[in-house]
Amino acid sequence: LLAARAVHAPPERALPGAVAVELVHNFSLLHDDVMDGDVERRHRPTVWRLFGMPTAILAGDALLTLAMQVLEETGEAAASRWLTAAVRRLIEGQSADMAFERRTEVGVGECLDMAEGKTASLMRCATALGAVLGGAPGTAVDELAEFGRELGMAFQLVDDLLGIEGSPEVTGKPVLADLRVRKKSVPVVVAMASSTGDGAALAELYRRADPPGEAELRRMADLVERTGAIEWTRRRARRYIDQARARLDRLGPPPEIHAALSDLTQFVVERDR
Repeated sequence: LLAARAVHAPPERALPGAVAVELVHNFSLLHDDVMDGDVERRHRPTVWRLFGMPTAILAGDALLTLAMQVLEETGEAAASRWLTAAVRRLIEGQSADMAFERRTEVGVGECLDMAEGKTASLMRCATALGAVLGGAPGTAVDELAEFGRELGMAFQLVDDLLGIEGSPEVTGKPVLADLRVRKKSVPVVVAMASSTGDGAALAELYRRADPPGEAELRRMADLVERTGAIEWTRRRARRYIDQARARLDRLGPPPEIHAALSDLTQFVVERDR
């Protein structure tokens, strides 16, 4: 909606795009919880936990189908193409995330590419759809799309940090959630690639077959911190935000919309959930 207003269009023009993106987002969360075996999201039991895996999978399929239908009914073929491409990238990113669980070594570049598919692709689509449905020229669509991509990358990096440092009372996820399931998030991969003794020790803990105990989880978090991976991830997130703001400056939206989108970039790096 803000992207539509950024190109001087009424926000109502972008409403089908906003609905479609939200439906796709929730489709991805329902399936993600099934794949990861997560039992809680947003301080509530996950759908598969309450109603079973078949129901959760079918509900996700239904949400995705509805998202496509909502955009098709606008008659804007370009909007449908943006959403289809985003879903394809999202699935590629999720597939890579799952493949990383079976691999002993993952490169930092691979991990960032996975984050771009899994998270940034949908935010890129959201800002692009606002511009497309707002009737903006291609240059404005591209600028807003890349603004969304940079925002999405920062969002995912902060999410990765919260998976290690976040408070379960705030995030709604178990303490040290990502380490508990040995997820190869960006800070973990950066730590393992640090060529340090702490990074090697972390990699060894990740290779163990038995689930980590509480003491091991705390040690893993400490090892990530000691390699400098936490600070590296924070700096990289801030760099993405700086690049997003630069694109916003080039676009030159109305002042109140510039302020609102800038506030959004600030929220992404300061959020605690």
